[in-house]
Amino acid sequence: MDYVIHPLTAADEPILWEMLYQALRISPETPRDIVRQPEYARHVEGWGRAGDTGFVAYDAEQKDELLGAAWFRLPPATRDEEPTPELAFAVKSGHRKRGIGAALLTQLVKANPQYSAVSIAASANNPVVRLYDRFGFKIVQQSDHAVTLRREI
Repeated sequence: MDYVIHPLTAADEPILWEMLYQALRISPETPRDIVRQPEYARHVEGWGRAGDTGFVAYDAEQKDELLGAAWFRLPPATRDEEPTPELAFAVKSGHRKRGIGAALLTQLVKANPQYSAVSIAASANNPVVRLYDRFGFKIVQQSDHAVTLRREI
């Protein structure tokens, strides 16, 4: 399958709501309003603020068919340290394991070389964590629902 990757813009918030749903969807019965729960909505709500960056993949032939997205958001800064960007990432079911996710992450990492750490709200055995390992990121902190990965730059 051929696909094209474009940078996300401030106008792409509706795309990210859909991608967030795709990331959270575990069955056809998963309610769409799950994305509005605060722990998930923070990845999309008000998209386009300072530090928001990411990429979206579309089918090259059917240009309106959304395939996946990967994006960073910066949490509020603390006094003592630089904020660690939070990764949100999804590839639609049926399009996974075709290199789309790797291509999205490649674009995201190349476009943001200043980030030596990234936080992912996922378990350590989530496939995206293994994919990030291929990019040189290693787990440096782990909790029940998130891992922080770091790479040397």
